[in-house]
Amino acid sequence: HTPLVCIKLFSLFPTGYNDMGEIAIGNKLWLEKNGQFFLGKGRVELLKAIVVCGSISAAAKSMKMSYKKAWAAVDAMNSLADKPLVIRITGGSGGGGTTVTKAGKEAINLYERFNSNCHSFLQVELKNMQS
Repeated sequence: HTPLVCIKLFSLFPTGYNDMGEIAIGNKLWLEKNGQFFLGKGRVELLKAIVVCGSISAAAKSMKMSYKKAWAAVDAMNSLADKPLVIRITGGSGGGGTTVTKAGKEAINLYERFNSNCHSFLQVELKNMQS
């Protein structure tokens, strides 16, 4: 199936009703590839934590997530991506670690740009609905 971005605004108020009180609007954004979940808020936060912490284990701990769940998320993203988003670095004086690749950083930026654009669009639509 093809993922679609759909926004449906239903009339929640009688015609002519102008005092809607405090209305907020939000969205949950995720990206799919070949019908499989690829990237969403949690996975982006995990990638960002890996950038800061330098390892999947430390990133998972900082997010109060199990290592198994974090590794499964990284493995799923890497399997779906054209290029790995996260790679292991072996050896060295620090014993190695994990790094987010250029493709991983681009994925973070892409998701955040899409999310920001969606949020901006929804805020405009909410303002239009209230006027």
